[in-house]
Amino acid sequence: MVTYDFVPSAVGDLLIVAEDDGLTEVLFDGQPDPTWRRDSSRWSIVSSVRSQLEAYFAGTRTTFDVPLAPRGTPFQQRVWNELRAIPFGATISYGELARRIGDPKASRAVGSANGRNPIPIIVPCHRVIGTDGSLTGFGGGIERKAWLLKHEGQGLGLGLGLGLGLGVGE
Repeated sequence: MVTYDFVPSAVGDLLIVAEDDGLTEVLFDGQPDPTWRRDSSRWSIVSSVRSQLEAYFAGTRTTFDVPLAPRGTPFQQRVWNELRAIPFGATISYGELARRIGDPKASRAVGSANGRNPIPIIVPCHRVIGTDGSLTGFGGGIERKAWLLKHEGQGLGLGLGLGLGLGVGE
């Protein structure tokens, strides 16, 4: 059974989607499938994700400990698992991420897998930046990526927070 709920956040409404084995998606401004069931339980994966994301945006949580069940290729799974090892407040390059998964020449493939991450924020693909420190690609948009990095203490010398139009925390 697929369950979902919405989490209002500083970067817009997040749609969280779970199946019995874990969280499958976090979508920016997403809409639920009509076959999914809205979760109102206080003791479910969706409820746990909701409360952990609320704490993250409130600045009281830096890690997540919910069961994850992203759907992807074995290569994508390797990349997404390594993303989870990037600590709160840190950033790495696509090339470094490729080295960490043992395939230093695969930075483009790593970038592609990063872009297909179905569980942003919790699987912190926003923490991957260009070798020159630039903010590159993010499924939720560069403004959201900038906000998330600023929230985690990464100003990156880019004037983050100036006119991003996301409202909270600016």
